[in-house]
Amino acid sequence: MPVSTMGTKTGTVTAFDEDRGLGEITTDGGEVHHFHCTGIADGSRTIEVGTPVRFGIIPGRLGRWEAWSIAKAS
Repeated sequence: MPVSTMGTKTGTVTAFDEDRGLGEITTDGGEVHHFHCTGIADGSRTIEVGTPVRFGIIPGRLGRWEAWSIAKAS
């Protein structure tokens, strides 16, 4: 799935429900982006709260933008 032309963003995983596979990332600027575990780039389908990440944004299924291609920031 293509990442938007908005570029790569950085933030921190602020919530993740492993049972549902849903989470959210908050950027340093305070934007909140939701994601599904299938958007985690390494295929692990799990990520710890507090992990610094970089990600892209795509149009989501519920009519809002979602984080995608989520990778741990180095």
